[in-house]
Amino acid sequence: MLKAERVVMQAERVDDTLTLPFELRQKSRIVATLGSGRQIRLQLPRGNVLRHGALLATNEGSTVQVCSAPETLSVVKSKDPVELARAAYHLGNRHVSLQIDENGLSYLHDHVLDEMLRGLGLTPSLAESPFEPESGAYSHGAAAHDAAAHDHEDPHDSH
Repeated sequence: MLKAERVVMQAERVDDTLTLPFELRQKSRIVATLGSGRQIRLQLPRGNVLRHGALLATNEGSTVQVCSAPETLSVVKSKDPVELARAAYHLGNRHVSLQIDENGLSYLHDHVLDEMLRGLGLTPSLAESPFEPESGAYSHGAAAHDAAAHDHEDPHDSH
């Protein structure tokens, strides 16, 4: 069976694709089906999330590109930044994985959370889209921080 044990930053070519929902992109040990129909076993270092576009090196010397599968999301939009900040606060207080972009907030659909936001005066809508939530303030590494290429100091190193 094809096996991938590491994420690489670049590759000369992409030989296959692996489309997974967010839940499975968080797991370090799974068996999945590639776009070609072949099976692959992932045995990756624990603690990283595979982001859309991540490249996996296989035991056969091939490269597999990770794709985020479309999922049912609840999407909240508002022209009022305070409303969005309040929604983000309440969702974060419940440890909800949250995608934040210029259009608003998205999370994996949950009718209970939708009701909570309606109670805050917002109107969640449904969308089928890939889910790429924030990685978290304490995450480190290329798989956890898409903008790893830009230069900034680690606040933990300054003391």
